[in-house]
Amino acid sequence: MSVAALQELLERFADARDWGPYHTPKNLAMALAGEAGELVAEFQWLTAEESDRVMTDPDKATAVRQEMADVFCYLLRLADVLGVDLDTAVREKIAINEHRFPAPRT
Repeated sequence: MSVAALQELLERFADARDWGPYHTPKNLAMALAGEAGELVAEFQWLTAEESDRVMTDPDKATAVRQEMADVFCYLLRLADVLGVDLDTAVREKIAINEHRFPAPRT
C-alpha cells in the first residue's frame, strides 16, 4: 500500500470518529513523540544483544510492531495535515545527507 493510500485510510478512520478537531499539527506531533517514547520503552533496559533478538519473543515482537505502527500512523497523519509529501521529503533529506556524509571511496 502506498503512503498516499495509507494516509487516505487514516484520514477516513479519523473522519469517521470526528477526530479532525483534535488532529492539529501540535496534537499530532505530541502524540507522535508519545508513541515514539512507548517504542523506546520496549527496548529500555535491554542489552544490545537482547535488543537484536527482541523479535524472537512473540509477545515483545507484537508490542514492538504495534508501537512502530502507532509511530508511523501519527507521522502519516501529521504529514497529511501539514501537506508534506513524505516521499519528496525523504528524497530531499537523503540528498542533503549524501553531501554531509559522503560514502568512503574504496
